[in-house]
Amino acid sequence: MTTTVKLPDSLEAALRQRCLQEGRSISEIMRDALSAYLAREPETDSAWALGRSVFGRHAGQAELAQARKRALAEVWDERQAGRGA
Repeated sequence: MTTTVKLPDSLEAALRQRCLQEGRSISEIMRDALSAYLAREPETDSAWALGRSVFGRHAGQAELAQARKRALAEVWDERQAGRGA
């Protein structure tokens, strides 16, 4: 597979210098660098790990959906009663 990578001038110059020093091609160094990068563990934690300290600490109503349905039913009933239904 062939891929085009746009590099800032300073990074391209450093890459070309390293290629000359090591006697290796740009492609070879890029492959090695990408392989090393992908072999590392990701630096960001999972969503679970990021929220672990706050999960289960909510102190509000336990049944928010049911409470909301009851509140909407009450509003509906009040409106219907106001219309003389």
